Amino acid sequence: MTHSHPPVDVATMHAAATEACALLKVLANPDRLLLMCQLSQGEACVSELEAQLAIRQPTLSQQLGVLRENGLVTTRREGKNIFYSIASKPALAVIAVLYEQFCAQ
Repeated sequence: MTHSHPPVDVATMHAAATEACALLKVLANPDRLLLMCQLSQGEACVSELEAQLAIRQPTLSQQLGVLRENGLVTTRREGKNIFYSIASKPALAVIAVLYEQFCAQ
């Protein structure tokens, strides 16, 4: 087996594993995963997400809050609407791999 990356010291691997586990833990929820998949297509407001994903508003707000608290999404206010977009490059990369593995035809 050939290695395409230089060796990483154990402390760095532990830190990276902890960070990766934290990301995967946040994504390991069907509603949050759906939200991230939808947002990977571009920015959306709560009413759009509710209509597109058929997630009821209380659940939607709760899960968007979890994503925001963990730095995976960012918000922008425009009038009465709050628009959400993905703020985490690692999360977007994971979503892309999941899409390729589970959703692409």
